[in-house]
Amino acid sequence: MKLTDVKESCTEKEIQNQPALWGKIYDQLLAEKSKLVLFLDEANTQKGLNVILTGAGSSAFIGLSVFGSFKRNLNWNTSAVATTDIVTHPTSYLCSEVPVLLVSFARSGNSPESVAAVKIAEQICSKMYHLIITCDLDGDLARYQTIFPKYVLALPEESNDKGLAMTGSYSGMLLAGLLVSRIYMIEAQAKQVERLIQYGNALIDQWKMFGQLAEMNFERAVFLGSGPLFGTATESQLKLQELTDGTIICKHDSFLGFRHGPKAVVNQKTLIFLLFSNRENAIQYEKDLIDSLNDGQKPLYSVGLSEHHIDDIKLDQLIVLSNDESQLDEDFLPVCFILPAQMLGFFKSVQLGLNPDVPSRSGAINRVVKGVIIYPYIKQ
Repeated sequence: MKLTDVKESCTEKEIQNQPALWGKIYDQLLAEKSKLVLFLDEANTQKGLNVILTGAGSSAFIGLSVFGSFKRNLNWNTSAVATTDIVTHPTSYLCSEVPVLLVSFARSGNSPESVAAVKIAEQICSKMYHLIITCDLDGDLARYQTIFPKYVLALPEESNDKGLAMTGSYSGMLLAGLLVSRIYMIEAQAKQVERLIQYGNALIDQWKMFGQLAEMNFERAVFLGSGPLFGTATESQLKLQELTDGTIICKHDSFLGFRHGPKAVVNQKTLIFLLFSNRENAIQYEKDLIDSLNDGQKPLYSVGLSEHHIDDIKLDQLIVLSNDESQLDEDFLPVCFILPAQMLGFFKSVQLGLNPDVPSRSGAINRVVKGVIIYPYIKQ
């Protein structure tokens, strides 16, 4: 399949429209501030409140990027737990004595585990609050009836991707989660979002370059990111792998974690994509990892993405987003740093003769997971 054959691809449009979507989401959160504050204030009256960020697949990875922001900005005990883990082992994360704010991320909310996790949590917890961040107001999760307080934050309609791969839905819900964690000071986030949109457009402007990168003959890809960018590395490996129907085998890790064994996957058919922090203490460790790569089995190609230029690193390519000294809050970097994997996945899908909107030849992977049986929860 040629690129000219996919001019009407939903995935292509949904990738390119993300920066504009981010601006709409900020305006929406700004308009809903008073209602969100009332809801969160009520939840915060519960002593020892435990916040759990949850979702399935890509939606679960959002929690990996935003839980630190919740901890720092709201001073709440926060963890990221996938719905798939809650459904199978709920008492590892929930107990009747501890009140919970369950923050559920879901593109459609129709995945079997989405509502199942909520129902099981309600069977265990005596006091709960539900914050549902979704792209589909008519989805099963948004329409779920509960006796507990519930707030549905339904993002703009265009966030509800039509393609199989989550693109705008992922970055949109991620930004919404970050803004919820800053809802009490959301007006002060305007410049952050403006800069985020600028970076997103700068990456989209390099659309053809990512197409050329996808033409390289790699069979494996590794994405590395630390702190809030670990979630981005996790989502990046899934995005490239699912858009290529598993033809490209992908892994993810933190910069330091990669040195403890996973580095063995690197060979001459491996593309390594490094997502750099903008915190100096983290960059020191990230630069050391690059030195260790150059000492061992060399990859086919190494690419880095950084907000600012980094001195004294040996990579095949470094993508730099800014030439001035201003700096985006690190928590916001994951929102735009996911774009390269989305673009790589799109172009590699086309190169392999797949339809990026429906890349699974066998139908094994679907936009909404099918075939999952939810069994009754039995207290033990």
